[in-house]
Amino acid sequence: MNLIKTGKIVTTHGIRGEVRAEAWSDSLEDLLPHKVFYTEKGEPLWVESSRVHRGAVNLKLKGFDDIDAAMPLIGTVLCLDRDQLTLPPGTYFVQDLLGLSVVDSKDGRRYGEIIQVQPTGANDVYHIKAEDGRVLLIPAIPQVIDSVDLETKTMQITPLEGLFDL
Repeated sequence: MNLIKTGKIVTTHGIRGEVRAEAWSDSLEDLLPHKVFYTEKGEPLWVESSRVHRGAVNLKLKGFDDIDAAMPLIGTVLCLDRDQLTLPPGTYFVQDLLGLSVVDSKDGRRYGEIIQVQPTGANDVYHIKAEDGRVLLIPAIPQVIDSVDLETKTMQITPLEGLFDL
């Protein structure tokens, strides 16, 4: 099984064993269709019900029927089997982007590597650690990102004019 981290249980909700989880994805609703999550050790957590509630995902997990049973789950990272997931073309898991070498499409100049992906609402912003220690920011938009090759761990970009000027 190839696990991918997708969220974290942050607290309990109510007295019947429900837990609240933050979603590490574009949308809280991304977690709702899944009927099983896994701990980082690969232990299954079967979902009886799920719903979005006040900015988090509430999960009722099988075998956790009261608050005392659910309390030890706080802090548990929720994972999914990556082999069971599909992404739309041109989208990537954040963990696959981290560490990619970012190079200029025209001259092959290396800018650095992606160290963070920051969601902003309109588009993500990639933080690139340059060789000189600076952190460069690039918008994740088609005008800048030319290609992503996960096999070679390379992203080719065409920076907008003035993007990296000091």
